[in-house]
Amino acid sequence: MRTSAFALVALISSHVAESFVNLHYPNIPNVKGQPSSLGMTANPASSTFLTPELAKSCIDVAGGSPTYAYSLASLEASADSCLAFPNAYGLTVRYAAKACPNGSILKFFSSKGIQIDASSGYEVRRVIAAGIPPEHISLSSQELPQDFAELIDMGVKVNACSVSQLERIGKIYAGKGQKVGIRVNPGVGSGGFSKSTTSFSKTNVGGPSSSFGIWHTLVEDGTVPAIVEKYGLVVERIHTHIGSGSDPVIWQQVAQKSLSFCEVWDTVMTLNLGGGYKVGRVEGEKTTDLQEIGKPVADAFKEFAKAHGRELKLEIEPGTYLVAMAGALVTTVQDKVFTTGDGSHTFLKLDSGMTEVLRPSLYGAIHPITILPGSGKSEDIGEETEDVIISGHCCESGDILTPKPGEPEDLEERSLRKAEIGDILVVDGSGAYCSGMSSKNYNSFPEAPEVLIDKEGNVHLIRARQPLEQVYQNEIDVHDKIF
Repeated sequence: MRTSAFALVALISSHVAESFVNLHYPNIPNVKGQPSSLGMTANPASSTFLTPELAKSCIDVAGGSPTYAYSLASLEASADSCLAFPNAYGLTVRYAAKACPNGSILKFFSSKGIQIDASSGYEVRRVIAAGIPPEHISLSSQELPQDFAELIDMGVKVNACSVSQLERIGKIYAGKGQKVGIRVNPGVGSGGFSKSTTSFSKTNVGGPSSSFGIWHTLVEDGTVPAIVEKYGLVVERIHTHIGSGSDPVIWQQVAQKSLSFCEVWDTVMTLNLGGGYKVGRVEGEKTTDLQEIGKPVADAFKEFAKAHGRELKLEIEPGTYLVAMAGALVTTVQDKVFTTGDGSHTFLKLDSGMTEVLRPSLYGAIHPITILPGSGKSEDIGEETEDVIISGHCCESGDILTPKPGEPEDLEERSLRKAEIGDILVVDGSGAYCSGMSSKNYNSFPEAPEVLIDKEGNVHLIRARQPLEQVYQNEIDVHDKIF
Protein backbone atom coordinates (compact mmCIF):
# COMPACT_ATOMS: atom_id res chain seq x y z
CA MET A 1 0.00 0.00 0.00
CA ARG A 2 1.36 3.42 -0.94
CA THR A 3 0.97 6.00 1.81
CA SER A 4 0.60 9.73 1.35
CA ALA A 5 3.54 12.05 1.88
CA PHE A 6 1.61 13.84 4.63
CA ALA A 7 1.07 10.60 6.51
CA LEU A 8 4.74 9.71 6.28
CA VAL A 9 5.88 12.98 7.81
CA ALA A 10 3.22 12.73 10.50
CA LEU A 11 4.79 9.44 11.49
CA ILE A 12 8.21 11.03 11.55
CA SER A 13 7.29 13.82 13.90
CA SER A 14 3.95 15.00 15.28
CA HIS A 15 5.46 18.45 15.72
CA VAL A 16 6.24 19.18 12.07
CA ALA A 17 4.16 22.03 10.71
CA GLU A 18 1.79 21.36 7.82
CA SER A 19 3.59 23.88 5.65
CA PHE A 20 6.86 22.01 6.10
CA VAL A 21 5.16 18.75 5.11
CA ASN A 22 4.15 20.28 1.82
CA LEU A 23 7.62 21.75 1.41
CA HIS A 24 9.66 18.60 1.99
CA TYR A 25 7.47 15.82 0.63
CA PRO A 26 5.81 17.15 -2.51
CA ASN A 27 3.68 14.15 -3.49
CA ILE A 28 6.59 11.72 -3.28
CA PRO A 29 5.18 8.25 -2.55
CA ASN A 30 6.76 6.04 0.08
CA VAL A 31 6.25 2.33 0.70
CA LYS A 32 6.26 1.04 4.28
CA GLY A 33 8.58 3.81 5.42
CA GLN A 34 11.21 2.90 2.83
CA PRO A 35 13.39 5.52 1.12
CA SER A 36 11.41 6.70 -1.89
CA SER A 37 12.54 7.05 -5.48
CA LEU A 38 11.75 10.02 -7.66
CA GLY A 39 9.72 9.45 -10.79
CA MET A 40 11.40 10.41 -14.06
CA THR A 41 9.03 13.35 -14.69
CA ALA A 42 10.57 15.85 -17.07
CA ASN A 43 9.20 18.95 -15.40
CA PRO A 44 8.47 18.44 -11.68
CA ALA A 45 7.81 21.35 -9.35
CA SER A 46 10.42 20.12 -6.89
CA SER A 47 13.01 17.43 -6.35
CA THR A 48 12.62 14.68 -3.73
CA PHE A 49 12.70 17.18 -0.85
CA LEU A 50 13.80 20.49 -2.37
CA THR A 51 11.52 23.20 -3.73
CA PRO A 52 13.14 26.03 -5.72
CA GLU A 53 12.98 28.20 -2.61
CA LEU A 54 14.64 25.63 -0.36
CA ALA A 55 17.28 24.77 -2.95
CA LYS A 56 18.17 28.46 -3.22
CA SER A 57 18.38 28.67 0.59
CA CYS A 58 20.81 25.76 0.61
CA ILE A 59 23.04 27.54 -1.89
CA ASP A 60 22.89 30.78 0.10
CA VAL A 61 23.76 29.11 3.42
CA ALA A 62 26.60 27.17 1.78
CA GLY A 63 28.02 30.34 0.25
CA GLY A 64 27.38 29.15 -3.31
CA SER A 65 27.02 25.94 -5.26
CA PRO A 66 27.72 23.11 -5.48
CA THR A 67 26.61 21.92 -2.08
CA TYR A 68 25.30 18.69 -0.63
CA ALA A 69 21.97 18.98 1.19
CA TYR A 70 20.53 16.45 3.64
CA SER A 71 16.98 16.17 4.99
CA LEU A 72 16.80 15.38 8.70
CA ALA A 73 13.21 14.21 8.34
CA SER A 74 14.24 11.71 5.66
CA LEU A 75 17.19 10.50 7.75
CA GLU A 76 14.85 9.89 10.67
CA ALA A 77 12.33 7.98 8.55
CA SER A 78 14.97 5.61 7.19
CA ALA A 79 16.52 5.17 10.65
CA ASP A 80 13.17 4.18 12.11
CA SER A 81 12.65 1.70 9.29
CA CYS A 82 16.01 0.01 9.98
CA LEU A 83 15.41 -0.06 13.73
CA ALA A 84 12.20 -1.99 13.04
CA PHE A 85 14.08 -4.77 11.22
CA PRO A 86 12.59 -8.14 12.30
CA ASN A 87 14.71 -9.99 14.84
CA ALA A 88 14.32 -12.85 17.27
CA TYR A 89 16.58 -12.01 20.22
CA GLY A 90 17.84 -8.47 19.84
CA LEU A 91 19.05 -6.12 17.09
CA THR A 92 21.96 -3.73 16.66
CA VAL A 93 21.81 -1.43 13.65
CA ARG A 94 25.23 -0.19 12.56
CA TYR A 95 25.45 2.70 10.14
CA ALA A 96 28.05 2.07 7.43
CA ALA A 97 29.89 5.32 8.02
CA LYS A 98 31.68 5.21 4.67
CA ALA A 99 28.35 6.02 2.97
CA CYS A 100 28.41 9.58 4.31
CA PRO A 101 30.76 10.22 7.24
CA ASN A 102 29.84 13.80 8.17
CA GLY A 103 29.98 14.20 11.94
CA SER A 104 26.50 15.69 12.21
CA ILE A 105 24.99 12.66 10.49
CA LEU A 106 27.01 10.30 12.70
CA LYS A 107 25.78 12.11 15.80
CA PHE A 108 22.16 12.03 14.66
CA PHE A 109 22.20 8.28 14.06
CA SER A 110 23.94 7.78 17.40
CA SER A 111 21.12 9.73 19.08
CA LYS A 112 18.70 7.21 17.56
CA GLY A 113 20.60 4.29 19.12
CA ILE A 114 22.32 3.33 15.88
CA GLN A 115 25.96 2.23 16.21
CA ILE A 116 28.75 2.34 13.62
CA ASP A 117 30.32 0.05 11.03
CA ALA A 118 33.76 1.38 10.09
CA SER A 119 35.91 0.29 7.15
CA SER A 120 39.35 1.61 8.06
CA GLY A 121 41.35 2.59 11.09
CA TYR A 122 41.19 6.20 9.95
CA GLU A 123 37.41 5.99 9.78
CA VAL A 124 37.36 4.64 13.35
CA ARG A 125 39.39 7.62 14.55
CA ARG A 126 37.12 10.03 12.66
CA VAL A 127 34.02 8.48 14.22
CA ILE A 128 35.53 8.66 17.71
CA ALA A 129 36.40 12.32 17.07
CA ALA A 130 32.69 12.90 16.36
CA GLY A 131 31.91 11.71 19.89
CA ILE A 132 30.89 8.11 19.20
CA PRO A 133 32.04 5.73 21.99
CA PRO A 134 34.66 3.19 20.78
CA GLU A 135 32.56 0.32 22.11
CA HIS A 136 29.82 1.33 19.63
CA ILE A 137 32.15 0.84 16.65
CA SER A 138 32.77 -2.32 14.64
CA LEU A 139 35.72 -2.44 12.23
CA SER A 140 35.79 -4.67 9.15
CA SER A 141 38.66 -3.55 6.94
CA GLN A 142 40.49 -4.63 3.83
CA GLU A 143 43.60 -3.22 5.57
CA LEU A 144 44.03 -4.03 9.24
CA PRO A 145 45.40 -0.79 10.71
CA GLN A 146 48.82 -0.72 12.32
CA ASP A 147 47.23 0.45 15.57
CA PHE A 148 44.56 -2.26 15.63
CA ALA A 149 45.59 -3.42 19.11
CA GLU A 150 45.13 0.07 20.50
CA LEU A 151 41.67 0.20 18.93
CA ILE A 152 40.75 -3.19 20.39
CA ASP A 153 41.95 -2.11 23.83
CA MET A 154 39.75 1.01 23.52
CA GLY A 155 36.71 -1.22 23.00
CA VAL A 156 36.39 -1.23 19.20
CA LYS A 157 35.06 -4.56 17.92
CA VAL A 158 37.48 -5.76 15.23
CA ASN A 159 36.52 -8.45 12.73
CA ALA A 160 39.31 -10.48 11.14
CA CYS A 161 38.72 -10.25 7.39
CA SER A 162 41.52 -12.57 6.26
CA VAL A 163 43.63 -15.40 7.63
CA SER A 164 46.64 -13.08 7.97
CA GLN A 165 44.57 -10.54 9.90
CA LEU A 166 43.47 -13.29 12.28
CA GLU A 167 47.10 -14.36 12.73
CA ARG A 168 48.18 -10.79 13.49
CA ILE A 169 45.46 -10.40 16.10
CA GLY A 170 46.30 -13.79 17.57
CA LYS A 171 50.01 -13.03 17.94
CA ILE A 172 49.31 -9.85 19.91
CA TYR A 173 46.73 -11.44 22.19
CA ALA A 174 48.04 -15.02 22.43
CA GLY A 175 46.68 -16.82 25.48
CA LYS A 176 44.63 -13.85 26.67
CA GLY A 177 41.20 -15.05 25.60
CA GLN A 178 40.72 -12.02 23.35
CA LYS A 179 37.25 -11.75 21.81
CA VAL A 180 37.21 -11.39 18.02
CA GLY A 181 34.85 -11.42 15.08
CA ILE A 182 35.34 -13.43 11.89
CA ARG A 183 34.22 -12.05 8.54
CA VAL A 184 33.39 -14.87 6.15
CA ASN A 185 32.95 -14.75 2.37
CA PRO A 186 29.98 -17.13 2.02
CA GLY A 187 30.61 -17.84 -1.66
CA VAL A 188 27.90 -15.69 -3.27
CA GLY A 189 27.38 -11.99 -3.88
CA SER A 190 24.54 -9.63 -4.69
CA GLY A 191 25.89 -6.62 -6.58
CA GLY A 192 23.56 -3.87 -7.66
CA PHE A 193 24.95 -3.67 -11.21
CA SER A 194 25.17 -7.40 -11.88
CA LYS A 195 22.55 -10.16 -11.90
CA SER A 196 25.20 -12.78 -11.22
CA THR A 197 25.87 -14.01 -7.69
CA THR A 198 29.31 -15.40 -8.50
CA SER A 199 30.87 -13.43 -11.38
CA PHE A 200 32.65 -10.11 -11.02
CA SER A 201 30.69 -6.96 -10.27
CA LYS A 202 32.09 -3.79 -8.76
CA THR A 203 29.38 -3.91 -6.12
CA ASN A 204 29.68 -7.61 -5.24
CA VAL A 205 31.61 -8.17 -2.02
CA GLY A 206 30.87 -11.87 -1.82
CA GLY A 207 31.60 -14.80 -4.11
CA PRO A 208 34.77 -16.15 -5.73
CA SER A 209 35.48 -12.88 -7.54
CA SER A 210 35.59 -10.90 -4.29
CA SER A 211 38.54 -10.48 -1.92
CA PHE A 212 36.36 -9.47 1.03
CA GLY A 213 36.33 -11.80 4.02
CA ILE A 214 37.77 -15.25 4.73
CA TRP A 215 36.76 -17.79 2.09
CA HIS A 216 34.12 -20.06 3.63
CA THR A 217 35.97 -23.32 2.99
CA LEU A 218 38.76 -22.15 5.31
CA VAL A 219 36.21 -22.14 8.12
CA GLU A 220 34.69 -25.43 7.06
CA ASP A 221 37.99 -27.32 6.62
CA GLY A 222 39.32 -26.38 10.07
CA THR A 223 41.98 -23.84 9.01
CA VAL A 224 40.40 -20.90 10.82
CA PRO A 225 39.33 -22.90 13.90
CA ALA A 226 42.95 -24.12 14.24
CA ILE A 227 44.27 -20.54 14.30
CA VAL A 228 41.66 -19.54 16.86
CA GLU A 229 42.63 -22.47 19.07
CA LYS A 230 46.37 -21.85 18.66
CA TYR A 231 46.12 -18.33 20.07
CA GLY A 232 43.32 -18.95 22.56
CA LEU A 233 41.00 -16.47 20.86
CA VAL A 234 37.28 -16.33 21.59
CA VAL A 235 35.08 -15.93 18.52
CA GLU A 236 32.02 -13.96 19.60
CA ARG A 237 30.83 -12.61 16.23
CA ILE A 238 30.36 -13.94 12.71
CA HIS A 239 30.15 -11.32 9.98
CA THR A 240 29.05 -11.73 6.36
CA HIS A 241 28.23 -9.16 3.68
CA ILE A 242 27.44 -9.92 0.06
CA GLY A 243 27.05 -6.58 -1.72
CA SER A 244 24.62 -3.87 -2.70
CA GLY A 245 22.03 -5.80 -4.65
CA SER A 246 20.26 -7.31 -1.66
CA ASP A 247 18.18 -9.79 -3.63
CA PRO A 248 15.78 -11.16 -0.96
CA VAL A 249 16.20 -14.79 -2.00
CA ILE A 250 20.01 -14.59 -2.07
CA TRP A 251 20.08 -12.64 1.18
CA GLN A 252 17.99 -15.23 2.99
CA GLN A 253 20.12 -18.07 1.62
CA VAL A 254 23.25 -16.32 2.87
CA ALA A 255 21.64 -15.81 6.27
CA GLN A 256 21.04 -19.54 6.54
CA LYS A 257 24.61 -20.34 5.50
CA SER A 258 25.98 -17.73 7.91
CA LEU A 259 24.19 -19.47 10.76
CA SER A 260 26.14 -22.61 9.90
CA PHE A 261 29.37 -20.71 10.64
CA CYS A 262 27.95 -19.85 14.06
CA GLU A 263 27.76 -23.58 14.76
CA VAL A 264 31.57 -23.87 14.55
CA TRP A 265 32.15 -21.97 17.81
CA ASP A 266 29.75 -22.23 20.72
CA THR A 267 31.06 -18.86 21.93
CA VAL A 268 29.41 -16.98 19.04
CA MET A 269 26.54 -14.83 20.31
CA THR A 270 26.15 -12.33 17.44
CA LEU A 271 25.61 -12.76 13.71
CA ASN A 272 26.19 -9.65 11.58
CA LEU A 273 24.60 -9.98 8.14
CA GLY A 274 26.00 -6.73 6.74
CA GLY A 275 23.95 -4.34 4.68
CA GLY A 276 23.79 -3.37 1.03
CA TYR A 277 20.02 -2.98 1.02
CA LYS A 278 19.01 -1.67 -2.36
CA VAL A 279 17.41 1.76 -2.63
CA GLY A 280 15.48 2.62 -5.76
CA ARG A 281 16.70 6.07 -6.69
CA VAL A 282 14.58 6.37 -9.83
CA GLU A 283 11.26 5.00 -11.02
CA GLY A 284 11.52 1.33 -11.89
CA GLU A 285 14.28 0.58 -9.38
CA LYS A 286 13.11 -1.49 -6.43
CA THR A 287 13.80 -0.62 -2.82
CA THR A 288 14.48 -3.56 -0.50
CA ASP A 289 11.57 -4.36 1.77
CA LEU A 290 13.30 -4.87 5.12
CA GLN A 291 10.30 -6.60 6.62
CA GLU A 292 10.16 -9.05 3.71
CA ILE A 293 13.79 -10.10 3.97
CA GLY A 294 13.92 -9.89 7.75
CA LYS A 295 11.03 -12.10 8.84
CA PRO A 296 12.46 -15.37 7.46
CA VAL A 297 15.82 -14.48 9.02
CA ALA A 298 14.20 -14.00 12.42
CA ASP A 299 12.55 -17.40 12.02
CA ALA A 300 15.91 -18.97 11.15
CA PHE A 301 17.43 -17.49 14.33
CA LYS A 302 14.65 -19.12 16.35
CA GLU A 303 15.30 -22.47 14.72
CA PHE A 304 19.01 -22.10 15.48
CA ALA A 305 18.18 -21.42 19.14
CA LYS A 306 16.05 -24.56 19.34
CA ALA A 307 18.81 -26.67 17.81
CA HIS A 308 21.83 -25.21 19.63
CA GLY A 309 20.52 -23.53 22.77
CA ARG A 310 21.91 -20.12 21.81
CA GLU A 311 19.80 -17.03 21.21
CA LEU A 312 21.90 -15.09 18.73
CA LYS A 313 21.67 -11.34 18.46
CA LEU A 314 21.38 -9.87 14.97
CA GLU A 315 23.40 -6.99 13.57
CA ILE A 316 22.82 -5.22 10.23
CA GLU A 317 24.92 -2.52 8.56
CA PRO A 318 22.84 -0.27 6.29
CA GLY A 319 24.52 2.64 4.57
CA THR A 320 22.75 3.42 1.30
CA TYR A 321 19.37 2.59 2.82
CA LEU A 322 19.83 5.16 5.59
CA VAL A 323 21.13 8.12 3.62
CA ALA A 324 20.81 7.76 -0.18
CA MET A 325 17.46 9.47 -0.71
CA ALA A 326 17.97 11.80 2.26
CA GLY A 327 20.72 13.64 0.37
CA ALA A 328 20.91 15.74 -2.78
CA LEU A 329 23.60 17.62 -4.66
CA VAL A 330 22.55 21.19 -5.44
CA THR A 331 24.41 22.60 -8.44
CA THR A 332 24.16 25.40 -10.98
CA VAL A 333 24.03 25.18 -14.77
CA GLN A 334 27.09 27.26 -15.65
CA ASP A 335 27.13 26.71 -19.42
CA LYS A 336 25.08 25.24 -22.26
CA VAL A 337 26.52 24.03 -25.57
CA PHE A 338 25.44 21.90 -28.51
CA THR A 339 26.84 19.85 -31.36
CA THR A 340 25.26 19.05 -34.74
CA GLY A 341 25.09 16.08 -37.07
CA ASP A 342 25.00 12.38 -36.25
CA GLY A 343 25.45 11.71 -32.56
CA SER A 344 24.89 15.35 -31.66
CA HIS A 345 23.58 16.53 -28.31
CA THR A 346 22.71 19.54 -26.23
CA PHE A 347 24.93 19.63 -23.15
CA LEU A 348 24.28 21.27 -19.81
CA LYS A 349 27.57 21.95 -18.03
CA LEU A 350 27.46 22.13 -14.25
CA ASP A 351 29.65 23.77 -11.63
CA SER A 352 29.97 20.24 -10.25
CA GLY A 353 30.43 16.68 -11.50
CA MET A 354 32.56 13.68 -10.62
CA THR A 355 34.24 15.81 -7.97
CA GLU A 356 30.98 15.46 -6.02
CA VAL A 357 29.06 12.52 -7.55
CA LEU A 358 31.33 9.79 -8.94
CA ARG A 359 28.77 6.97 -9.17
CA PRO A 360 27.59 7.66 -12.76
CA SER A 361 31.18 7.69 -14.05
CA LEU A 362 32.18 4.65 -12.00
CA TYR A 363 29.13 2.39 -12.29
CA GLY A 364 26.84 3.95 -14.86
CA ALA A 365 24.55 4.71 -11.91
CA ILE A 366 21.40 6.72 -12.57
CA HIS A 367 20.35 9.59 -10.32
CA PRO A 368 17.13 11.59 -10.42
CA ILE A 369 17.80 15.05 -11.87
CA THR A 370 15.56 18.08 -11.47
CA ILE A 371 16.05 21.54 -12.98
CA LEU A 372 14.71 24.43 -10.92
CA PRO A 373 14.69 28.14 -11.77
CA GLY A 374 17.81 30.04 -10.77
CA SER A 375 15.61 32.68 -9.17
CA GLY A 376 14.60 30.18 -6.50
CA LYS A 377 10.93 30.98 -7.13
CA SER A 378 8.34 28.28 -7.83
CA GLU A 379 6.34 30.65 -10.03
CA ASP A 380 9.27 30.78 -12.46
CA ILE A 381 9.13 27.05 -13.27
CA GLY A 382 8.61 26.80 -17.02
CA GLU A 383 6.74 24.20 -19.03
CA GLU A 384 9.12 23.64 -21.96
CA THR A 385 11.35 20.54 -21.92
CA GLU A 386 14.35 19.33 -23.90
CA ASP A 387 16.56 16.26 -24.23
CA VAL A 388 20.04 16.88 -22.84
CA ILE A 389 23.27 15.33 -21.66
CA ILE A 390 24.48 16.54 -18.25
CA SER A 391 28.21 17.17 -18.18
CA GLY A 392 30.43 17.82 -15.18
CA HIS A 393 33.00 20.58 -14.86
CA CYS A 394 36.12 18.40 -14.95
CA CYS A 395 38.52 18.17 -17.87
CA GLU A 396 37.65 14.48 -18.16
CA SER A 397 35.53 12.90 -20.89
CA GLY A 398 33.99 10.51 -18.39
CA ASP A 399 32.60 13.31 -16.22
CA ILE A 400 28.99 12.67 -17.22
CA LEU A 401 25.91 12.50 -14.97
CA THR A 402 23.62 10.95 -17.62
CA PRO A 403 25.21 7.64 -18.65
CA LYS A 404 23.27 4.76 -20.10
CA PRO A 405 22.11 2.72 -17.07
CA GLY A 406 24.93 0.43 -15.96
CA GLU A 407 27.13 1.56 -18.86
CA PRO A 408 29.48 4.36 -17.75
CA GLU A 409 31.10 4.49 -21.22
CA ASP A 410 27.80 5.30 -23.00
CA LEU A 411 25.62 8.41 -23.00
CA GLU A 412 21.86 8.59 -22.67
CA GLU A 413 19.89 11.80 -23.05
CA ARG A 414 17.51 12.86 -20.29
CA SER A 415 14.29 14.76 -20.93
CA LEU A 416 14.26 17.68 -18.49
CA ARG A 417 12.83 21.16 -18.08
CA LYS A 418 14.50 23.48 -20.55
CA ALA A 419 17.35 25.09 -18.68
CA GLU A 420 19.11 28.40 -18.95
CA ILE A 421 22.56 29.29 -17.67
CA GLY A 422 22.20 30.11 -13.98
CA ASP A 423 19.39 27.62 -13.30
CA ILE A 424 19.60 25.24 -10.36
CA LEU A 425 20.09 21.53 -11.05
CA VAL A 426 19.44 19.04 -8.24
CA VAL A 427 20.96 15.55 -8.32
CA ASP A 428 18.85 13.48 -5.94
CA GLY A 429 19.86 10.19 -4.37
CA SER A 430 23.23 11.75 -3.50
CA GLY A 431 23.23 11.05 0.22
CA ALA A 432 25.21 7.81 -0.04
CA TYR A 433 28.63 7.25 -1.59
CA CYS A 434 28.83 10.74 -3.03
CA SER A 435 30.36 13.15 -0.51
CA GLY A 436 32.25 10.21 1.03
CA MET A 437 33.36 8.73 -2.31
CA SER A 438 33.98 11.72 -4.56
CA SER A 439 37.04 12.45 -6.66
CA LYS A 440 37.42 15.76 -4.87
CA ASN A 441 40.38 18.00 -5.70
CA TYR A 442 40.62 16.71 -9.28
CA ASN A 443 41.43 19.79 -11.40
CA SER A 444 42.05 21.37 -7.96
CA PHE A 445 38.34 21.90 -7.33
CA PRO A 446 37.83 22.33 -3.57
CA GLU A 447 35.71 19.95 -1.51
CA ALA A 448 32.06 21.03 -1.60
CA PRO A 449 30.19 22.17 1.52
CA GLU A 450 27.34 20.27 3.16
CA VAL A 451 24.11 21.58 4.68
CA LEU A 452 21.44 19.92 6.83
CA ILE A 453 17.75 20.84 6.61
CA ASP A 454 16.02 20.43 9.95
CA LYS A 455 12.42 19.35 10.45
CA GLU A 456 11.22 22.97 10.48
CA GLY A 457 12.84 23.69 7.12
CA ASN A 458 15.82 25.63 8.47
CA VAL A 459 19.15 25.13 6.69
CA HIS A 460 22.34 24.59 8.71
CA LEU A 461 25.93 24.51 7.44
CA ILE A 462 27.56 21.25 8.58
CA ARG A 463 30.74 21.47 6.47
CA ALA A 464 32.28 24.61 5.00
CA ARG A 465 33.69 24.77 1.50
CA GLN A 466 37.35 23.78 1.47
CA PRO A 467 39.74 26.72 1.00
CA LEU A 468 41.92 26.33 -2.08
CA GLU A 469 45.04 26.50 0.09
CA GLN A 470 44.06 23.25 1.80
CA VAL A 471 44.19 21.44 -1.54
CA TYR A 472 47.97 21.91 -1.77
CA GLN A 473 49.01 22.77 1.79
CA ASN A 474 50.82 19.45 2.32
CA GLU A 475 53.08 19.91 -0.68
CA ILE A 476 56.74 20.54 0.16
CA ASP A 477 59.13 22.55 -2.00
CA VAL A 478 62.47 21.02 -2.98
CA HIS A 479 65.65 22.89 -3.77
CA ASP A 480 65.73 24.39 -7.27
CA LYS A 481 69.11 22.76 -7.94
CA ILE A 482 67.52 19.34 -8.42
CA PHE A 483 65.58 20.54 -11.50
